[in-house]
Amino acid sequence: MELKNLVESVAKSLVDSPEKVEVTEIEGAQTSVIELRVAKEDMGKIIGKHGRNAQAIRTILGAASTRIKRNTVLEIVE
Repeated sequence: MELKNLVESVAKSLVDSPEKVEVTEIEGAQTSVIELRVAKEDMGKIIGKHGRNAQAIRTILGAASTRIKRNTVLEIVE
């Protein structure tokens, strides 16, 4: 649950419409999938130039999930 909040707070700080940020977590046996949805006009801000913002969010998520000994994947959904 805390990883979901982490992704949500990072995403809300990047976009122009933070009220449209939706984060859902799907927990599996081995891996959790965190789905991030933002407004269509904010998609470029989340992805960033050459995917740098998306990669940075994934790096932060990877470090946090390693700390709690869990595999987590971030999916940015349109």
